[in-house]
Amino acid sequence: MNHARNAAMALVALLLVVAGVWSSWGSAQHVLLSKGREHGTLTVTGCNEETCSGRYVPDGPPSPHTTLTIEHSVAAGKGQALPVVVKPGTSEAVRTGWGGGLHAWLPLGGALLLAAPVVGGGLRLTRTAWSLAGVGGALLLGAFFAL
Repeated sequence: MNHARNAAMALVALLLVVAGVWSSWGSAQHVLLSKGREHGTLTVTGCNEETCSGRYVPDGPPSPHTTLTIEHSVAAGKGQALPVVVKPGTSEAVRTGWGGGLHAWLPLGGALLLAAPVVGGGLRLTRTAWSLAGVGGALLLGAFFAL
C-alpha cells in the first residue's frame, strides 16, 4: 500500500511539473529560440483588459507588421518601448530579455510551488520539496522584479 501511495504522489507531482513546462513553452520557445525570428521594438499605444497594442519597428529588414499586440501583463504602460520577438505567422509579440524570459516561465514557477507540498507531504522528501519551492518562488519573484 505504501508503494502505491508513493507512486500516486510521484505521478501527481510529475503531472504538475509537466503541465507547468507545457504551459510555459508556448511563449518561452520564442524567447529562448529567438535566433532567426523577427526582432524589433514595440511602443505601447493602448491597452485593454487582456492585451496591449502598439507601433512596431523591426531591427532588421522591413516587416509586414506595423502594429503588434502583446500580453497586458508584460507591457508596462502607454508610451513604453519594449524589445520584442514576433511569433511567426501572427501579429503577436513576446517580450525578450530577462523580464520576458522569466515571465514566459511563470506557469512553471507556479507548478513547482504546487508540487512542493505533494513532494514534501506525500513522498516525505522534505529537502527536495524545499528545493522545488525555492526554485519556484525565485522564478516568481525574479519575474516580478524584472518586469
